[in-house]
Amino acid sequence: MGKAFSAVATWSGWLFFLAALATLAVLLPDSAFDKRNAHYWVALGSIGLWRYTLGAIHFVRAMIFLHYRFPKIRRQTAELQARGLPSAPVYLMVTSFRIDTTTSAAVYRSVIQEAMAWTGKATIVASIVEMADEQMIKMLWDRHAPPENVRLLIVRIPGTGKRDALAQGFRAISRDMPEDDALVAVIDGDTVLDPGVLSKTAPYFRTRPNMGALTTNEYCNVQGSYLMQEWHRLRFAQRNLNMCSMALSHRVLTLTGRMSMFRASIVTSPEFIRDVEFDHLDHWRLGRFRFLTGDDKSSWYSLMRLGWDTWYVPDASITTVEHPPDKNFVRASRKLMFRWYGNSLRQNQRATRLGWKRLGGFTWYVLLDQRISMWTSLLGISVALWGSLLYGPAMLMGYLLWIGCSRFVLTLLLAFSGHHIGPSFPTLLYYNQIVGSLTKIKVSFHLDQQSWTRQDTRLRRDLEPWQARFNRWSSPALLASSACIFAAVVVSVI
Repeated sequence: MGKAFSAVATWSGWLFFLAALATLAVLLPDSAFDKRNAHYWVALGSIGLWRYTLGAIHFVRAMIFLHYRFPKIRRQTAELQARGLPSAPVYLMVTSFRIDTTTSAAVYRSVIQEAMAWTGKATIVASIVEMADEQMIKMLWDRHAPPENVRLLIVRIPGTGKRDALAQGFRAISRDMPEDDALVAVIDGDTVLDPGVLSKTAPYFRTRPNMGALTTNEYCNVQGSYLMQEWHRLRFAQRNLNMCSMALSHRVLTLTGRMSMFRASIVTSPEFIRDVEFDHLDHWRLGRFRFLTGDDKSSWYSLMRLGWDTWYVPDASITTVEHPPDKNFVRASRKLMFRWYGNSLRQNQRATRLGWKRLGGFTWYVLLDQRISMWTSLLGISVALWGSLLYGPAMLMGYLLWIGCSRFVLTLLLAFSGHHIGPSFPTLLYYNQIVGSLTKIKVSFHLDQQSWTRQDTRLRRDLEPWQARFNRWSSPALLASSACIFAAVVVSVI
């Protein structure tokens, strides 16, 4: 009954969206296409052509990887495994802090079951803070009664942040003296492993000797409103396409903390542990500050700097249990975007300095585009609003019709990712474009401001009073100046 109702609601949503587009097309006056307004549409078309060209390149690359390159590598790996080679030792490290018991139990149950299904040695490393988590883990361990090839290692740490939890876990693995071919799966405390994820990921480290780490496909179980559920599903569908595109160059742009797998020789090296635990940025204006969030970006940057490849396995999946930080969709999405985009932008500037020779030309350009797109994504709506003031509301109506049609096509393309698509996706795509761009712009001038959505970990910098005042006033001043320059560009365009 629930599935039938959901199907009806989905089809009703699509019919409503298409009806709204048709109504807007009928109401659009002929004056919108007057020859005198030609330069307005040329300006909008030029902006759109620039932005959609990169999107089209990503889509084509993703399809090449998903339907040609990855299946070929998967076959080669399967042929190697068929020779009966022994499975590599695997460590499954889980970091947990302030996660509800139901979610934690589901996570550790899936980890124990996956370790038991692995044909080689498997060690579960639980990096935890609270005694209740330890008791729950031991209860699940006794209930499953794993075989001798599966071990449990509990690491108790103070609740000083995820970076410290990861570092302590890595050091515990290092003290265990892992074998040369050992692997480490880094798993977040709200990530449920889908069956077979180890067997679908670990073998690739044998066939790809320069691959330092890989990450997996993600689905989600959102404990929130319908809009928040669809917003997360949209994000993971986009993520899958982008990951496939970047994997074609062996350069995925993040090693998600939800579930990524590394060579043990990398995560146990003092240099890598130091990069994750004490990562920082030396900023020309804000000075030096440590990173509280974004451990996945730190691990990625460390591998790029050391010359390792990073990869993506689209048919190995996990399910994350998402708990939005606020019941209000707008507030929750803004908080999450502030954290996500802050992590990306803090790594972006120094990552591009590695150069195109180390990163590859396409990866280097994508990183550079992250800084440009936050402004260019606002050009369309800005030009449309200014054009409507100069030539009438028909300009804005035409722009909205274009947005509706183009986002509908983009949503249909997302279906090729293998993820669910819904009638709210076109609207949410545009919401992400505008609100996401505004958030990125704000973050780019306030890189030292960091926030967790689950724990109250704050950055204490002990700045001199003058430096603190300078940072407090210079950030909004530079933001306002940049906004004025952007407005001047918009006005000059039309």
